[in-house]
Amino acid sequence: MPNRENETRAPRRVHGGPGMPRGNGEKAKDFKTATARLFKELKGYKILIGIAILLAIAGSVLSIFTPNKLSEVTDKIQEGLMGNMDLTAIKNISLLLLILYVCSAVCTYIQAVCMANVSNKFAKDLRSRISNKINKLPLKYFDKHQSGDILSRVTNDVDTISQTMNQSLGSLVSSVTLFLGTIIMMFYTNWILAITAIVASLIGFTGMAFILKNSQKYFTARQEELGNLNGHIEEIYSGLNVVKAYNGKRESKRKFDIYNKNVAKANRKSQFLSGLMMPIMNFIGNFGYVAVCVVGAILTMNNIISFGVIIAFISYVRLFTSPLSQIAQSITSLQSTAAASERVFEFLDEKEMSDQKEITKVLNKENVKGDIEFDNVVFQYDDTDESTIKNFTAKAKAGQKIAIVGPTGAGKTTMVNLLMKFYEINSGDIKIDGISTKELSRENIHELFTMVLQDTWMFSGTIKENIAYNRENVSDEKIKEVCKEVGLDHFIRTLPNGYNSEVLENDSISAGQRQLLTIARGMIKDAPFLILDEATSNVDTRTEELVQSAMDKLMKGRTSFIIAHRLSTIKNADLILVMQNGNIIEQGNHEQLMQKGGFYADLYNSQFENIA
Repeated sequence: MPNRENETRAPRRVHGGPGMPRGNGEKAKDFKTATARLFKELKGYKILIGIAILLAIAGSVLSIFTPNKLSEVTDKIQEGLMGNMDLTAIKNISLLLLILYVCSAVCTYIQAVCMANVSNKFAKDLRSRISNKINKLPLKYFDKHQSGDILSRVTNDVDTISQTMNQSLGSLVSSVTLFLGTIIMMFYTNWILAITAIVASLIGFTGMAFILKNSQKYFTARQEELGNLNGHIEEIYSGLNVVKAYNGKRESKRKFDIYNKNVAKANRKSQFLSGLMMPIMNFIGNFGYVAVCVVGAILTMNNIISFGVIIAFISYVRLFTSPLSQIAQSITSLQSTAAASERVFEFLDEKEMSDQKEITKVLNKENVKGDIEFDNVVFQYDDTDESTIKNFTAKAKAGQKIAIVGPTGAGKTTMVNLLMKFYEINSGDIKIDGISTKELSRENIHELFTMVLQDTWMFSGTIKENIAYNRENVSDEKIKEVCKEVGLDHFIRTLPNGYNSEVLENDSISAGQRQLLTIARGMIKDAPFLILDEATSNVDTRTEELVQSAMDKLMKGRTSFIIAHRLSTIKNADLILVMQNGNIIEQGNHEQLMQKGGFYADLYNSQFENIA
């Protein structure tokens, strides 16, 4: 049975990086299905997208007509060289050309602005939906998914959708329009030169397709090797003290050199092939120009076309080759967008916690008496075949100190999670003052409990903000009073800005001081129930006395549940529940359990034997 004992002890901090895998056993997604879902989600932006598409088409159409007008002005200039120059006609055509170029540029610009607005607003909406979704997902979802993978969906995948959609959708529409329009105009102008330009370009694109097909695996390998390198760096820096303590610098450097060489090797191969792309593109364009000039010269000599047609076709070759590469790039980008959107929508489609709309009963903490009853509680994790909690039955009276002890994996923390309604029980019931927790909302239950956990959680902000976390209208005097009570006031006053000092990740605040800060936070909340989950396990013996004294003050007048492996810290508990394999095997106070000489007595004595 999986050991859940150390899970969900503190609010999870999400870590991730380029080296973090994006999911385990993730199957290939269907491009059409993912794209259809993406466009369905974009229906709220259909007006802006429609405007952007129309402008993209308009800009491309205007670009298509310019070579034809360029041909006309060239013919007029050629005729002028042979006789009288028609400056008025040349001026009018040139002015029309200028207007076409300006209008095309304006359409393209407005289209880009529209798509930028769509992509940014859509990304903002997705992030908001993900943020709301996180608060609605059950804790078991986070048990099964890596925090780095969740973060990747919020950041990398949403950014991929935003960037590629902004760059690719309008580009794809304009490129397809430009490509098809150019072919039509080329055949309209002269079918012989049209076939010449198309055949000349296709010869070059055949080589490009071959390179694209064979270079993709090297780009994939480069990303994988880069991920391995970044993962190794992240691992070494996060565990730098261990690396130094075990003299593992040489081994870590050896692994780094291997990963680094693999990245360089993959980079060299991918860049070698991708470096051929621009020369091939230039070759396609130049080869097309040469073919058009040669065939055009022959046709001009035979008076089949004018010189202006050749000039027009040189522009058409440029317009013909450019969209093909843009279409290929846009489709590749849309594939990335589809894959990223599939992961985001997969997260958004996850099953949420049960709906609480019908729950209207509210238990105000000012009116709580403090009794809690566990009545034949049964709980089983989804990925296990055996129940973690089996027919758990116990009663806690108002103001009592209830200690829960037992070996690792016995189900102690799981019981606390069920009490806090982080998980839904399979059968049985948990009652607070005779009211079933099934009739109370999760928010209401969380408001009734203060939790002090093994892993202290401090966020970037001031000392005062950390203590008064999520509490409104807490006066400075109240915060100082609480800190004096737990023995923190002197330490805080030694900080540069006192209670307004910023707490950062790299601040040299000891584990004991952090624990005292979390206890002060709990006292500010002033809830009728208290949960202490291994709250003194990370501190030394002397600091433990300070923390224990602060916790005694925090427990005063509250029904308290204490999970502890150090049994010396719970000797004064009113009731000790001894758990093993998800059930209570012994219960009573310390003296009663020691007299029984059972499991608890053996566990207690073994700790002192180990010390001796």
